[in-house]
Amino acid sequence: MNIVYAMLLSWFLVGLFISVAKRRGWGQTVRRDGPSAHVVKEGTPTAGGVPLLLAIVAVWGLGVIGGRLEFQEAELVVIASAVLMGVIGFIDDFLKVRARLTGRPTSTGLRAREKFAMQFIVGAAFGVAAANLSPLSWPGLGFWFDAPFYMLLMVGAVNAFNFTDGLDGLAGGVTAIVLLPLVAISPVAAITLGAIGGFLWFNLRPASVFMGDTGSHALGAAATALYVLYGYTWYLPLVAIVPIAEVLSVVIQVAYFRRTGGKRFFRMTPIHHHFELGGWQEGKVTGRFWMITMITTALAWALMSGAQ
Repeated sequence: MNIVYAMLLSWFLVGLFISVAKRRGWGQTVRRDGPSAHVVKEGTPTAGGVPLLLAIVAVWGLGVIGGRLEFQEAELVVIASAVLMGVIGFIDDFLKVRARLTGRPTSTGLRAREKFAMQFIVGAAFGVAAANLSPLSWPGLGFWFDAPFYMLLMVGAVNAFNFTDGLDGLAGGVTAIVLLPLVAISPVAAITLGAIGGFLWFNLRPASVFMGDTGSHALGAAATALYVLYGYTWYLPLVAIVPIAEVLSVVIQVAYFRRTGGKRFFRMTPIHHHFELGGWQEGKVTGRFWMITMITTALAWALMSGAQ
């Protein structure tokens, strides 16, 4: 029932958030160099990840307090990682919204070095916890390899999921599919999946709300922590093939731009915009990226089942 509770609470909180955000003008600023079809999204409420994250924390916390859920240290680490990364995303969202309200819509929020510094602090804490809790370890390497590895994995994954959040329903749908193999073994995975369902009610095209960095950071952290702490670390690159492609497209674009003195490898990055500018409608890009994630997640699920 936790998945249902999370879906209903998320649906209610996100709907309430949209009403408040519209009255207060907490709208999204759209990139002027992006696809022209996105201009109509200007002013759509952003930071919808706040009520999404609140729903996850509330259902899990009340479940543990009420005795419906058994307290597990690994699940606490997942929640803590999602909340702390979500806070970083919220700071970024807050600065962008404030800039828009004060007449500086070109503000990009946190500087990259500021965001990375905070992400690495949270990632380091996660790395220490994961090195002690994850059932997966490398013989002969131990804590001093595991902790930095998990730190880098967390930071990289959070940014990959963040880049995926650029089309209506894309990041939420991809994350929901990625979590499916873990729903039967992790209450937090089930709760997160349910909360995403409530959020997607409003986020599917045409979106009434965007999750913002708050949501993408929190979901990226939750998905990564779940796969690591349940011993499925090596399946994460397979299920998260879309976020990986998104972040790699940005890396390739920047490197190629600098190497060639201003030429572009892709029409625009992250790569979902490349396909949009190539003539694919937004809904088609989202749907096909969901399908790719379904295939790779199904393959990972089969491999995970075979390994047990």
